[in-house]
Amino acid sequence: MPRNRRLTLRDVAAELGVSAKTVSNAFSRPDQLSAALRERILATADRLGYAGPDPVAAGLASGRVGAIGVAYANRLSYAFDDPVARELLAGMTSVAESADTGLLLLPGRRSASAVTRAAVDGLIACSLADDDPVLTAALARRLPLVVVDQPRPATLGPGVPWVGVDDRAGAERAADHLLGLGHRHLGVVCFGLWRAPTAGLVSAAEQQAATYAVSRDRLAGYRGAVERRGLDWTHVPVHQGTDSTPDEGDAGATAVLRLSPRPTALLCMSDRLAEGALRAAHRLGLRVPDDLSVVGFDDATPTAANLGLTTAHQPVRAKGERAAAVLLTLLRDQVPDPTPPLPATLVLRGSTADVPRRS
Repeated sequence: MPRNRRLTLRDVAAELGVSAKTVSNAFSRPDQLSAALRERILATADRLGYAGPDPVAAGLASGRVGAIGVAYANRLSYAFDDPVARELLAGMTSVAESADTGLLLLPGRRSASAVTRAAVDGLIACSLADDDPVLTAALARRLPLVVVDQPRPATLGPGVPWVGVDDRAGAERAADHLLGLGHRHLGVVCFGLWRAPTAGLVSAAEQQAATYAVSRDRLAGYRGAVERRGLDWTHVPVHQGTDSTPDEGDAGATAVLRLSPRPTALLCMSDRLAEGALRAAHRLGLRVPDDLSVVGFDDATPTAANLGLTTAHQPVRAKGERAAAVLLTLLRDQVPDPTPPLPATLVLRGSTADVPRRS
């Protein structure tokens, strides 16, 4: 059966040789069946991957509500605070509204039940960990599904379109830029490596075990650039935060900059983390870029330009547009074209300079 074709009551009924009404009763009116028959129906439904009556089909004969669900990994309020999330959603909306379709923003963090109950025609899952139960719930519903950023295609398996950027290459370019300026003492300020992160320094082994693919790949990009120069990656302090906010960036940068030897440059996994790192540098009496270089990731509008931040640019709006377009293709029962990773290019501004001389 095609990956994006939803199972129905009739599929289960045909497997068992009973009526669709009998299968429906097993879920909604169990008193109408013997315990043995209901148990056999539920076991067959589970084996086939049928999660129960679809909330859309139960209410509408057409099976369409005109809405795309967007499962968002962070707090829903953060989507309106973060310029990258706003740009991503704007891209999705611009494409969806051209097809008279709306967006339903679903809480991704610890809310698999919201995905199970949502009355949507299809789902865009944004930045979920490899082991996130939200993804499991989405796959169980057999909704047309598109994944943005993470998990990676290798984790998703065949039949689930993926849209994202080449995070590893973008991170390598950022680290190469600093190394080319002569910096040899680097520090990294990153967001969470797994779904329940604890703020603090993380080892190389913990970095490689990250269940967030974006964190894992960006760290791998930084590491690749460092090791190509013959440097020891284990000497690069990596501080994990619990979120991608300026406050987390401030805390992470402060912790790293208090180490000895003090880094002369910071690689920040997002522009919001870099914003906090710049704040920490100012508080510690460090001039950027004279005493400290800082590189972000995203090229968030207008944050990065306002900060004069050197950063890895990713085409966020185009990513949102592509994700919505692919999902609409699935909803038309068509097979979308493959979506290769979008590029992440380096934008040079005033937050980086040659390594300062040590006194």
